[in-house]
Amino acid sequence: MIQLVRRYTRWLHTRWPAGVVEALPEVNDDGTTGVPGVRVVGDLTGIPLLKFSSDSGARAVEAIARELEGRKSMDPDVVDVAIVGAGVSGVAAAMEAARLGLRYRLFEATEPFSTVVNFPKAKPIYTYPTEMTPAGQLQFTATVKEALVEEMEAQRKKAGVEVTHARIERLERKGNEIHLHHGDGKTITRASRAVVALGRSGNFRKLDCPGANLDKVYNRLHDPREFAGKNALVVGGGDTALETAIALATCGANVILSYRKKEFARPKPENVEKLNALVADPSARVGVEKPSSERVTTAATPEMRGDHPPGKITLMLGTQPVEIREGEVVIADGAGRHNAHPNDVVFTMLGREAPLEFFRRSGIAIRGEWTARRIASFSAFVAFCWFIYLWKGGGVVTQKFQELHWFPFNLSVDPQQGPLSWVLSITLRQPGFYYSLAYTTCVVLFGWRRIQRRKTPYVKLQTLSLAAFQVLPLFLLPYFILPWLGAVGAFDGGVMKTVADNLFPTCNYDFGREYWRAFGLVLAWPLFIWNLVTYQPMWWWLGISLVQTFVIIPLIIFRWGKGAYCGWVCSCGALAETLGDAHRQKMPHGPVWNRVNMTGQVILVVAFLLFGLRVVSWTFPQSSVGQTAHALHEGLLHGWALGPVPVNYKYVVDLMLAGVIGVGFYFWFSGRVWCRFACPLAALMHIYARFSRFRIFAEKKKCISCNVCTSVCHQGIDVMNFANKGLPMQDPECVRCSACVQSCPTGVLTFGRLSGEGIPVYDRVGASLVQNREKKAQAAH
Repeated sequence: MIQLVRRYTRWLHTRWPAGVVEALPEVNDDGTTGVPGVRVVGDLTGIPLLKFSSDSGARAVEAIARELEGRKSMDPDVVDVAIVGAGVSGVAAAMEAARLGLRYRLFEATEPFSTVVNFPKAKPIYTYPTEMTPAGQLQFTATVKEALVEEMEAQRKKAGVEVTHARIERLERKGNEIHLHHGDGKTITRASRAVVALGRSGNFRKLDCPGANLDKVYNRLHDPREFAGKNALVVGGGDTALETAIALATCGANVILSYRKKEFARPKPENVEKLNALVADPSARVGVEKPSSERVTTAATPEMRGDHPPGKITLMLGTQPVEIREGEVVIADGAGRHNAHPNDVVFTMLGREAPLEFFRRSGIAIRGEWTARRIASFSAFVAFCWFIYLWKGGGVVTQKFQELHWFPFNLSVDPQQGPLSWVLSITLRQPGFYYSLAYTTCVVLFGWRRIQRRKTPYVKLQTLSLAAFQVLPLFLLPYFILPWLGAVGAFDGGVMKTVADNLFPTCNYDFGREYWRAFGLVLAWPLFIWNLVTYQPMWWWLGISLVQTFVIIPLIIFRWGKGAYCGWVCSCGALAETLGDAHRQKMPHGPVWNRVNMTGQVILVVAFLLFGLRVVSWTFPQSSVGQTAHALHEGLLHGWALGPVPVNYKYVVDLMLAGVIGVGFYFWFSGRVWCRFACPLAALMHIYARFSRFRIFAEKKKCISCNVCTSVCHQGIDVMNFANKGLPMQDPECVRCSACVQSCPTGVLTFGRLSGEGIPVYDRVGASLVQNREKKAQAAH
């Protein structure tokens, strides 16, 4: 049984990539941070492209100039803007400050453009997107590293931008000023505004083993020809590690490539192919494709290879170095055996850590980190949501408000003024109405903001669809339209009475009919279970629910994916895609969280159990079997408790998971916590989605492995792992929100489906900003 569950879990969820998202400072779309007056630009905004870095630096200073217009400090010791970091974004910011006549200082601990300066010799540079012209004066035409550095330096000097060599340890907000504390512990620079342009210039990740600090250990490769005939160890499993190994071997080094996992997950397929070709045949002269971006690549060019005889590559997966010595390295295999290998040089290609300590010292929050203040605010908001749901849920809190005649039970409208007044006299006394009103208002207002933020036809149509379903069938219909029709006698006879009697039976509370059951027209079973757990079967609702859940939804998922419902219809998705849009990057990622996805499968089983017990009680109402099924059903649905703590479906799932946690976690874990982990309908649709033809297709040559697509996925999908291999994304968690497609800086991703012949068919509605711009440019020509 355990093995069966494991196989099912892998088939459904854990077979898919589960990469994590790098911790970065919390930065808004315009670069502003939690510290007033401080903006972050460049790579730390999430996109490691020269043009985007330059653009973000220039635009930040443009915004600062507008903020300071007419409000510049008269103190000569206070500069208008202090810029930390003289990389591409920092110099672009300084050039814009000079152009706008702002007093500025540009600080750099090493040298201007240090990241580009440290690229490998003669590295090709391909600035993408090609049609983009960044804001500001710093522009790029060179296509080789040395020429690019010369070009940027010439522009810097022409603009009169000077660099102050100093290390800034932290920023501090003091009144209306930003104080920059220098590394000497004494000097302080005062500024009205500050721009942090450090890039991902933190410490290189190091091996945690004896000898990791020896002089022969490097964290980047400048010229592979220097190591011809040497025994080299390369540690890592990403593109940079593979490219380093390929370049070294091509130039004559004998290389061991050690990677701790048993298979590669991140590298592009072409790099894996080149590596395997050299492993199989050291004399193979593998071709080097043109890089798709200006990210660091260490693949050797023909000019770099020279006439050195090729070396060889020994691939050692599932291993890791345990000791580095002067003339050898000791590597442990998967069985724990330690083997020594001759060695002259070690390259640890493990990436860099962002300079997070600088931001922590400066009081700028790090994405995903928990502080005492964050814990307190999170706890307070969850407690507030708990109160709200108890207030509207008809429990003890609601009863207390009724007894004391507190809001909304102290409101009154004269029902004698007509049908509408009668409807209002009841509606305005229902806590659920105010919750639905607030919910609907958030969907509409934040939906408008989403359309303004993500300017694509797809987002506009999707948001309008979500808002329409929320406003009409989920708000106006049950609270106003149906009650008003009942008040004017529309359900008193004929066909309309038959419809009402079967869908909205009479009752002795509220409007005299159960109009709230109209939620089932949109919220399919088992998301909305209440139309299928009645004491006697409601045949019309039974038919509607079964057709919704087992016919309509599977068909649309087969064609358009799970997101056809979750991302275009569902009210949970409506709030997640609108109010939760600005918080989508907070969803936890990784293998552990992919296993937590199975929580929804457990709840789905309980929902089926509830329905099964109800069917038994309907079928054998007078027998002991039927009565036992009825008792179990009622206890499981809303009767069971451990002392004072309810442990039934209504309290645990409907109130706590869907309500308190689903909404209470919005601003700390993204808006899709309920949808991803616990929704039983989503759990069922995950099964359907395994047979769907929907895919997100990727043009792998454009992918720069920036991980933006993964970081904005509030379903925790490792989109980049598919994209940088050029594989169609088919993780069943996808809700078609389009954030990954829209946010991709190079236009890699496209929505579509596989035809019956397995041929990609792309969606017509544009979801990518880059692709939309390219289509407009082509049309203009």
